[in-house]
Amino acid sequence: MASSSSDSGRIAGTLALRTSSALAAASLIPGLPDDVAAVILCLLTFPDQSRLRATSRAWCLLLSAATLLPLRRSLRLPRRHLLCLFPTDPSLASPILLDPAAPTTWWPLPPLPCSPQLYGLANFTALAVGRHLYVLGGSCFDARSYPLGQPSASAAVYRLDLANSRHCWERLPDMQLPRGSFACAHAPSAGGLLVAGGGSRHPMFPSNGSRTGSTEWYDATTHSWHLGASMPRDRAGCVGFLARGAGDGGEDEFWVMGGYDGYTTLGGVVPNDVYCRDAVALGLWSGKWRVIGDMWEEGERRRLGPIAALSADDGRITEVFMLDGNDVFRYDFASNRWLKEATTRRKIPNTESCGFVPMNGELYVLRSAKVRVESSGPWRQLKKKLAMEFQVYNPGAKKWRVLTTYPPVDAPIDFRTAALCTVEL
Repeated sequence: MASSSSDSGRIAGTLALRTSSALAAASLIPGLPDDVAAVILCLLTFPDQSRLRATSRAWCLLLSAATLLPLRRSLRLPRRHLLCLFPTDPSLASPILLDPAAPTTWWPLPPLPCSPQLYGLANFTALAVGRHLYVLGGSCFDARSYPLGQPSASAAVYRLDLANSRHCWERLPDMQLPRGSFACAHAPSAGGLLVAGGGSRHPMFPSNGSRTGSTEWYDATTHSWHLGASMPRDRAGCVGFLARGAGDGGEDEFWVMGGYDGYTTLGGVVPNDVYCRDAVALGLWSGKWRVIGDMWEEGERRRLGPIAALSADDGRITEVFMLDGNDVFRYDFASNRWLKEATTRRKIPNTESCGFVPMNGELYVLRSAKVRVESSGPWRQLKKKLAMEFQVYNPGAKKWRVLTTYPPVDAPIDFRTAALCTVEL
């Protein structure tokens, strides 16, 4: 009883501080105490909350990020992650959100502002920081360039405020160097965003493109980009994450793994990338890079697979996982080796691409395919419908579960070119 009274007091205090007179003027749900109504609205899925903000001023204030996040913390509710999927060029196809609590409901977002000269954007990076969704860089085609059909890297940066009822992309200052297929992470101690590496390669021309080892960071206070120390060597197609306290003396580090740093041909005809087996880390206090070393032996695997990093409530990365074929590996920071963790519940053919993303303390393996479903007509015929299969792995319980959802897309998703990120709201 004492715990229940204290929880009710925290809820009432949060409501009083955040919404003041707007919530006091009228009850949230007639016939229910405001603390009970607040809990009900707080537990709704993200699509429902977005639609219900327009119900009244009180609901709009309660379902805003400024009120909802502290309320969820006071209720000790687990963090809620949303999946954001960019099926293809975001200026042509809208990105879509999925709340795992309601896997049958997809929520479309507005497309990026379209340029009459630029088209075919790919290899961009999507990153969520709080309620903001960022789209950075990429590789595209410019109708004004010569020769036509030659891809070029982009330095454009866009931001979307998901807490705003009127979703609209905002153009931020461009990066100092254009890049696609690069490592990116949120670094609060560095002031904002960190990017490293990348190049101009496009999926339509996989054998062409430049590479860079430059690093820069975005200062959210001054709204400007600043160059940092370059990586020991150029690399593109890499991934990055922030490892708090991983360096000497507990220094926070920006880790960059995998990618390719060279290009050769087999027999002078077949293109072949030279993939990196090592990792490098940038100390955010010292501003210096250190080489971690090779993460696997020669012949063990050809390249680094998709990476998913699990974080604690404070945002600190606790575990890093990799999907290699049908196997999930856990990275051991002490030995700098990938250790086998589990095998997917359902086999994925080598000819199919799949996504790999962390959400709510679990690992999601995404696969796009067509499944047979029964039509709702009088003849009840079996028809093929585009579906997305989620194989969800819980590292704590060591268990798998499978979900199926139907995204609002017209063609199977190629996860080699699609972009994925998780949004915490």
